[in-house]
Amino acid sequence: MTAINLTPPSANPQTHTERGDLHRPAALTPTVDVSSLIDTTNGVVDRAIFTNREIYEQELRRVFAPSWLFLGHVSQLTKKGDFFTTYMGEDPVIVSMDQDKKIQAFLNSCRHRGARVCRADAGNTKAFSCTYHGWAFDLQGKLQNVPNEAGYNEKFDREAWGLVPVAQLDTYRGLIFATWNPKAPPLPEALGDMAWYMDAMLNRDPEGTEVVGGVMKWVLKGNWKLAAEQFATDWYHVNMSHASALMVLSPTGKGPVSGIANTPGRQYVDPQGHGAGFPTHPKSRFDAQAVHEHYDYDALRDRLGAARVEGPMTTGHATVFPNFSYLPVNGSIRIWHPKGPDEMEVWAWTLLDKSMPPEVKEAQRLYNLRTFGPSGIFESDDGENWSEVQAISHGFITNNTPLNYQMGLGSERHDGVYPGTTSELYSDAAGRSFYARWADLMNTPAWHEETE
Repeated sequence: MTAINLTPPSANPQTHTERGDLHRPAALTPTVDVSSLIDTTNGVVDRAIFTNREIYEQELRRVFAPSWLFLGHVSQLTKKGDFFTTYMGEDPVIVSMDQDKKIQAFLNSCRHRGARVCRADAGNTKAFSCTYHGWAFDLQGKLQNVPNEAGYNEKFDREAWGLVPVAQLDTYRGLIFATWNPKAPPLPEALGDMAWYMDAMLNRDPEGTEVVGGVMKWVLKGNWKLAAEQFATDWYHVNMSHASALMVLSPTGKGPVSGIANTPGRQYVDPQGHGAGFPTHPKSRFDAQAVHEHYDYDALRDRLGAARVEGPMTTGHATVFPNFSYLPVNGSIRIWHPKGPDEMEVWAWTLLDKSMPPEVKEAQRLYNLRTFGPSGIFESDDGENWSEVQAISHGFITNNTPLNYQMGLGSERHDGVYPGTTSELYSDAAGRSFYARWADLMNTPAWHEETE
């Protein structure tokens, strides 16, 4: 596969070649300075970041294109020829297992006229063929067949017109991530201390994890950041927004007792924009009873440490910047695909420990469906909130009225128990850090904008 040259021209631009190297004029990609829209010192955010089209287009270039993005789980690919399709930002992507059983990822767009070469969600194949003119590509994205190839002159080079590969691809405990950015730091470095918190969900079982039940997909009105930010930072909404769901799940039908409802806890605040919040009350585990009874918590403490078992393994929430989120207690993992400033497409999986007995896996799967997912009693509350926020944010006065992110200002510290910086559970600290990272990327030229 041949990567596309996205680097802007130098003072002495090279002549365009038959290999498809083009240099797009900077005037086609206007840049917005977002410095005045995010004030993390005072905890204030301008609503234009959720509604402005130019800001959204800049996000695709400077937030999504340079960042490590979640693609899927390794259990979705088990044999040669397996594939699934997804998105990185708004770019369609194929993830496949090639003949050497190596995971590949490349842009799902034919190099001839640009149609997708794969329109299925998942499956098994020997090649990807464009239905427009018939160009065909192998499992590594190499161009293998060109109908009427004799019509091209001797300069035509198949190797130069393969599907565009991601610059880097890596996995972390079964999760597949990739980036278009050849200069991005390695995935472990990009995750940093966040990996410790992720392990509360991903490293409970020596056999690892798997996803079951396929991918649930639905569309919501609302900016993708509203969802990603909430999962990073917002326990504050739980008792209010999810009051009816908590009543349904509680043994008495009246909701959790005050000690659990007003639980103590911590919130992890990552300079890379990641975030995680978690109660530390021992009974704050609103999972399926069969799952709760399955776990040997003493063994888990030996494996993961007491701080993880009594912290991020409880009913917590987390986001890996920019748009991958998860809920460790019920195994919900999801990605918020941006579909313009006013819409997102949510893709969610149920993640399970491999060694769970079948009946426990089924209990967890059903519990996940009932709580999160398109018909979940918690999920519907969240979607309504995000859609409501977005619905009124285009009003002139509304859009010019800033939002308050001041909860927990000054509470960030190293607490000596959890890695990195933490705040109180009821805090906007991780949200402020999320937007600080977002603003930094938005105001920094990405690798494809750097001049020679």
